[in-house]
Amino acid sequence: MKRPARDRTRERREEVRPPASAKDPGEIVFGFRAAMAVFDVRPKDVSRVGFAPERRREVAAITSWAATQRIPCDEMSEEELARAAGSTHHEGLVVRAAPRKWATMGDFADAMILAAARGRGFAVALDRVRNPYNVGAILRTAAFFGLDGALLGAIAPHPALAPDAVRVAEGGAEHLRLARTTDLADTLVRLRGRGLRVIGGESDAKASLFGYPFAAPTVLVLGHEREGLSSAVRAACDAVVTIPGTGKVESLNVGVAASLCIAEMARPRRA
Repeated sequence: MKRPARDRTRERREEVRPPASAKDPGEIVFGFRAAMAVFDVRPKDVSRVGFAPERRREVAAITSWAATQRIPCDEMSEEELARAAGSTHHEGLVVRAAPRKWATMGDFADAMILAAARGRGFAVALDRVRNPYNVGAILRTAAFFGLDGALLGAIAPHPALAPDAVRVAEGGAEHLRLARTTDLADTLVRLRGRGLRVIGGESDAKASLFGYPFAAPTVLVLGHEREGLSSAVRAACDAVVTIPGTGKVESLNVGVAASLCIAEMARPRRA
């Protein structure tokens, strides 16, 4: 039996309907502090807000602002928030924002050189660090200690930051100049050509992290969770340092190692 003509028309419309990502290529940010940081840093990028009833008082200023901007801002159930976030770890707040802006290598180098002239000029680079929880923890640490940027290499399967990495960063992703590359070794060589120093972190290095004379502008490179730095990335470094331990455990989790390295790199400025 043939379908009525109107049903076939509806079916054709549904077949050519673009996917959600093509219609709205925005970024979903969830996690309370991560989402709040979007409002602090780039409020004009926000296009939709969803919040849990128990967060009503904490987001009162946001709901008032959203009303003045005619931005949809809805109180949602647990199920609705999980659906909007694509995760149960939404922490009662989900926002849709414009796609995150990534710095070009030229902009990244210029910013680092300018920051160095102001007594800063430190960044972290990640070589094939793909676990979003490690990436998020490292970005959080980098922002906490006032680093200026983060360079992400080979972060597939996420061409941008994974939503969970943004959540775990607790707002840190909004306070760093972010750049990405598919060839980290080549990018590091080009940054060295602009005058940036590149220091790698590796468990079998001879030089100790502690007391190493970091000088701005510097990019600290940390490698894959199990394999460390690739040979090409290691060759692109000016020097390689290690975190000395007892030897009873071979290495540290990359997120923990990053915390120690970043804190040590930032220590002279804090002093």
